[in-house]
Amino acid sequence: MELYRSLPPEAVQILLVLFLSFLVGLEREEHKAAVGHYSFGGVRTFPLIGLIGYSMALLSGTQMVPVTLGFLVIAAFLLLSYWHKLSASVAAGVTTEMSGLTTYLVGALVYYGHFWIATALSVASLLLLELKVFLEELAGRIPGEEILTFAKFLLLSAVVLPILPHRDFGPFHINPFKTWLVVVAVSAISYASYVLQKVTKGRGGILLASLLGGAYSSTITTVVLARRAAREERPHLFSGGILMACGVMYLRLILLLGLFNRQLMVMLAPAFLVLAGLAIASGFIWARRPDKTEAKVAREYEPKNPLELRAAFLFAFLFLAMITATQLAVAYLGRAGINTLAAIMGVTDVDPFILGITQTAGASTALKLGAEAILIAAASNNFVKGIYAYAFADRKTGIASICLLVALGALGLVPLFWI
Repeated sequence: MELYRSLPPEAVQILLVLFLSFLVGLEREEHKAAVGHYSFGGVRTFPLIGLIGYSMALLSGTQMVPVTLGFLVIAAFLLLSYWHKLSASVAAGVTTEMSGLTTYLVGALVYYGHFWIATALSVASLLLLELKVFLEELAGRIPGEEILTFAKFLLLSAVVLPILPHRDFGPFHINPFKTWLVVVAVSAISYASYVLQKVTKGRGGILLASLLGGAYSSTITTVVLARRAAREERPHLFSGGILMACGVMYLRLILLLGLFNRQLMVMLAPAFLVLAGLAIASGFIWARRPDKTEAKVAREYEPKNPLELRAAFLFAFLFLAMITATQLAVAYLGRAGINTLAAIMGVTDVDPFILGITQTAGASTALKLGAEAILIAAASNNFVKGIYAYAFADRKTGIASICLLVALGALGLVPLFWI
């Protein structure tokens, strides 16, 4: 520390430039030895490029023209190197030359005091260079449609969301930014489950599919498992998996409540954690009970892409409709009206209704009333999923599923007595 304080600031900067550029040069030196043919730069060239960048920034002061000219000169030398490389090998890459340009910028950034950015650029360059084989293999394993799916998520979150106005409109206090933020949050949770299901494809069996599917959509997972159960003689396995998926729904709700209404989350999280734990543990134990047929059941279900733009706009429309319906129910029908609405909404996807409650609870809707409505909607949804399971599964699985989900729904109403 004393040595550091005794050095002039410029000496510290030069040492940092040398250290960062030497690391990149060292990696390129190893690469040069591995490929066995001409490759630009190494442990001496890259530190020199970093020092040139630092020196040009020092001479330029606040003027950017000299730094830019220096960058162009270095780029010209690197272009000559790349041309020479192409003459020796048709499949020559340009990674090393790009690393040289990055090293020049690192030197300039250090002079201007952007130490963190310079270090981050150097570390990122090292990772990209060193992980070449891994990244190329990863790119080969990712289908083109998955890249498009991720691009859609970026469109929803990073492009559309920031340009929406963040203020209330109309008598129902519709906020476009908050509305689309809800869409992005639900899409992100479903997309994370979708990715995990893709990554674990062919592994984990029905129980893992139930857990991941519950995070994606417990209603869809219930229907899929029930239909699959009609072809298999594994009533314990499938009814237990359905119960586990419905238990994960409560964890999903905790996360969504935490994002949009912390007060509601604090009120409901203890009950939801207990319900989720009971459902997942009971479902697992029930699924492990022996069936007549003990053959291994492989996963078949392929989740749909949750980031379709049409689905996003539909969810936004439903969310706005639920906000409007909730405020009208509170204004004209009171507590009985909103609780009836909650019970009805359990027939479909409960996310738009529950997230609509998060926007009104504590404002136009009493916090306690909002918590009651969420409990009723979740319990109603479990009752309905029991009916779905009974309708689509074989008789044994259907009876077991409806009994388990009715019990879970009834337990989900117990917190109404103390909130």
